[in-house]
Amino acid sequence: MKKAYNLVNISKAKSEEAVQSICIKQIPFTGQKQEFNRPPTRTVRSMSQSSTDSFASVHSDTSDDESSPRDKLQKSTKGPSDFCIKNISQADFGRKEIEMAEQEMPALMNLRKRAGGEKPLAGAKVVGCTHITAQTAVLIETLAALGAQCRWAACNIFSTQNAVAAALVKAGISVFAWRGESEDEFWWCIDHCVGTETWQPNMVLDDGGDLTDWIYKKYPELFKNLKGVVEESITGIYRLYQLSKAGRLSVPAMNVNDSVTKQKFDNLYFCKESVLEGLKRTTDIMFGGKQVVVCGYGEVGKGCCAALKALGAIVYVTEVDPICALQACMDGFRVIKLSEIVRHIDMVITCTGNKNVVMREHLDKMKNGCIVCNMGHSSSEIDLAGLRSLDLKWVHVRPRVDHVIWPDGKRIVLLAEGRLLNLSCSTVPSFVLSITAATQAMALIELYNAPEGRYNKDVYLLPKKMDEYVASLHLPIFDAHLTELSDDQAKYMGISKHGPFKPNYYRY
Repeated sequence: MKKAYNLVNISKAKSEEAVQSICIKQIPFTGQKQEFNRPPTRTVRSMSQSSTDSFASVHSDTSDDESSPRDKLQKSTKGPSDFCIKNISQADFGRKEIEMAEQEMPALMNLRKRAGGEKPLAGAKVVGCTHITAQTAVLIETLAALGAQCRWAACNIFSTQNAVAAALVKAGISVFAWRGESEDEFWWCIDHCVGTETWQPNMVLDDGGDLTDWIYKKYPELFKNLKGVVEESITGIYRLYQLSKAGRLSVPAMNVNDSVTKQKFDNLYFCKESVLEGLKRTTDIMFGGKQVVVCGYGEVGKGCCAALKALGAIVYVTEVDPICALQACMDGFRVIKLSEIVRHIDMVITCTGNKNVVMREHLDKMKNGCIVCNMGHSSSEIDLAGLRSLDLKWVHVRPRVDHVIWPDGKRIVLLAEGRLLNLSCSTVPSFVLSITAATQAMALIELYNAPEGRYNKDVYLLPKKMDEYVASLHLPIFDAHLTELSDDQAKYMGISKHGPFKPNYYRY
């Protein structure tokens, strides 16, 4: 196996020299034998912005102006003129949201202090496509503090916090996004974020692969200048592996999704809290005694199941992987096929990242009032095409809540039109997002500063030492004190006393 070495040099402090400057063995990842295709077609009904969200969805627009932002002349007294957002006048409110998020994102604030003087991203031109929230804004402004120029679009039509987008623009970041974009507007924003003759990116930060795919399809010449792609979602990682397997990956790519700090914290702990918040805010449901099916028992599914079980719900799990199925059984959940229980359930939550998980045939059999939602990144898990057939009627009830009504009067409750529940329907825990955002920042720094030849045109895992470093940045907030290995103990274990403490194949 080939070896390459990564250098983490965020601080010159002697006590941290071993933590931040160390040789890491790089482990390439193999791809899957799947054809690389355009992302699933987004079928989206345009939603009125005049509907007033609850304050907790804060970030919705309560303006009566229903016109598309791209039809308006965009002006800002400060910041760039090249942007397209809902309402620049909300910038001050958005700044307060960002400042609140900063209090719960210690790693990024620490990186600003430690690496700001060195500017490890000086000269970097980062084009990003992620959820545009207060937490992501802290990441974007951290990248800017480290020397990068940034342009940003949204990876989800419902998750953009309009006030935050305004604050970013006022701070000098070109943003093309607003909450409630249509399908056409979604791709228009990505195109205008990338397609400018006066600014060309040399780094990509993507969430879902839509931005990377768009560049491949419409602006392939940009890959000549790109130093790397950082991807954080399982959907986007699948696409990159498919490209790599087909020999079509043009630049090195860093797989942040499978780093331990992302998988265990963003996927597990984050979803365990945010799934309940999204459901409560949209449906006001009480969970005790409800029968719920969670499709998929990966880290996201594990978090959802744990949260639902804690509130007294009766939880079933569907799985294709026998190892995950066995874990579900040992955790006290019954593993079944959806078709076996679909007539009796009160709620189904998809967490697979796959497509066609809940089909029209399942939806036809569900009882009146069943809630259907998705916690996976992809919007293709629920058969929306089947729900949009002419025999069914849609009634918009409140923001991100629709009733789909059958001819006999039966209705199901569909949340966020099958898109990501937590980021579309609620706010998110800043602390957990700090962990994910820090891994993204570290991956960008590594790829941007890597010497020629360190990375080939392949997909790489974030080095374990960087994973451990990101975790260490968050321990002080808990006043946690790590035990130090003695020289004799380290020798006995065959590791450095400063880490990494586990091999890359270790499963936490």
